[in-house]
This record gives sequence, C-alpha cells and structure tokens, in this order.
Amino acid sequence: MELFFDPSFNGQGILNESESKHCINVLRHKAGDTITVADGKGHYYKCKIINAHPKKCDLSLIDKQTFPKAKFGIHMAVAPTKSIDRFEWMIEKAMELGISEITPLLCDHSERKKVRTDRIERIVVAAMKQSLKAYLPIINELTPFDKFIQKNTSNGYIAHCYDINKSPLKKAYTTGSDCTLCIGPEGDFSLEEVEMATKAGFKPVSLGNSRLRTETAGVVACHTIHLLND
Repeated sequence: MELFFDPSFNGQGILNESESKHCINVLRHKAGDTITVADGKGHYYKCKIINAHPKKCDLSLIDKQTFPKAKFGIHMAVAPTKSIDRFEWMIEKAMELGISEITPLLCDHSERKKVRTDRIERIVVAAMKQSLKAYLPIINELTPFDKFIQKNTSNGYIAHCYDINKSPLKKAYTTGSDCTLCIGPEGDFSLEEVEMATKAGFKPVSLGNSRLRTETAGVVACHTIHLLND
C-alpha cells in the first residue's frame, strides 16, 4: 500500500503540494484512482482522486480508519553522531520499529553540536510512510543533557559503558510502560552525566556485553522494548 502524509488533511479536499506532486507527477496517479493519506495523528483516509492536479490534488473521502495508540511509548534521547548519516540512519530504523518522541542530546563528549530538525522530520516522515505507521512522533530541538534530565524523570533509562552498577535493559524495563531511553555520544556519557541522571531517577542499564556504536545502541534499545512488549 502506498501511503501519503498530510498533517492538515481531514478526509476531504486538497492534498498538500509536495504530496500532490509525488502522487501525480512521480507515481502517475490519475482521476478515479484510490489512494490512502495519513495525518500522523492516528488516522488513515482512503480517498478517490477527483482532480489529478500536481500542485493541488483534489480528493473525495471513501473511508476513514482510526488506529489506537500503542500501549507503550518510547522517547528516544540520543546524542547525534559526528557523521550525521549514521544518526539519521538510526532515526530511520527506530521510526520503522516505532517511537513516540525524539530528542537529540548535547552532551559533555558530543562531537556534533548542531542538528537540523527539519531534516530529521523529513527522514521520520519517509520512514513513517514506508513502515505504514499511523502516528508521527514528536521531534524536539537539540537539548543540553542537564536540562533534559531535569524535565524527564519518569521511567528513564541511561545506557552507558562504565563498569559500575547497572542492569540489563530487558530486566530493568517494566512491560507495557512508557519509557525514556538515553543513548550517549561516541565517547559515551561522562561520569558526571551518569551520576546526574541516576540522582534524577534514571536507571543505569546495559545493552549487552559488546561495546556498541551510538546508532547501534539506539536501535538495539528500541528493539528490546518492542520485543519485551510483543
């Protein structure tokens, strides 16, 4: 199934310009064809093309489908990697698995200190359409680690490589609950950051015996939560 995305679409009327162009010029849809539009808020709209205009494709509603939210939510808080391609790959894969919120973190050992949230949003939208998700996650601006920790203390987990007390994520996580997963930069979180998070109520966790790259750790953590809830 092809899925188009328009956050302002409510089932009847004009598809936004970028999706109209993709629908008519790229995929060659014509008047009378049936397409499905997602609004990223849990709704699919099955529609018939009335006017196949490449800038303002006019649609008529056939059917509306509403999807319930998942019983658990994953907030991915990850320090962007020096190579932005690797960070974007991780965001894409996490989106395909299913996440509810994304926060890029600015940490003591961060090598990348700027992130374009508009690029992240484009990647997330493309992954949402490819994986046929009904919900678009919240995408936050790059946030300093200390400010993030102060605002996010409920069911938080911080994965790090230090040889101090920590539990496997699969044992620390409570099935069916929302969670916040903190993944550090290539140089790991600093010890001060780990202590700060622990004092704020975040649980130190391990993702296995191997030392993982940031983007691998993000995908592994997300997948672990999904497997535990399967």
